[in-house]
Amino acid sequence: MSIQVMRAVETWQHAGAYYARIQAMAKQYHITLREEFDGHDTPDAKYIVLLDDDFPVATCRLYEYGDKTMMLGRVVVLPEYRGKGLGRQAVMEAEKWALALGCTKAVLESRDTAVGFYEKLGYAAYPDRIIHGGTFTCIYMEKSLY
Repeated sequence: MSIQVMRAVETWQHAGAYYARIQAMAKQYHITLREEFDGHDTPDAKYIVLLDDDFPVATCRLYEYGDKTMMLGRVVVLPEYRGKGLGRQAVMEAEKWALALGCTKAVLESRDTAVGFYEKLGYAAYPDRIIHGGTFTCIYMEKSLY
């Protein structure tokens, strides 16, 4: 396994993020493409894409969310690559990019089953801020980027 990190900003690079999301989430959880891709998946969106020999295996989307705050989301890893630290790596790379863009805080809406994963990365959960979505129940979390 030879993992490379890409900051995806061009359409062809976005395709890698979309591929990982379709394979790792939409297909596995029977999420329609209309549900998976929302108003934040624009040509201006930013994605971290992890590649294994040029093949997309993990991704994380990030977009501005208020003053000096970046929203992270759509963190996915292909099933056969899970348990190798790639989700952690995608989030950490997204945080580095957010810092480089002048952000001081990262926020996300974690699936309730993944809260522990994000807590290990330094995120604080706000259990009183539950987001009931179509497929998953999520909890708002945030982290200072200093």
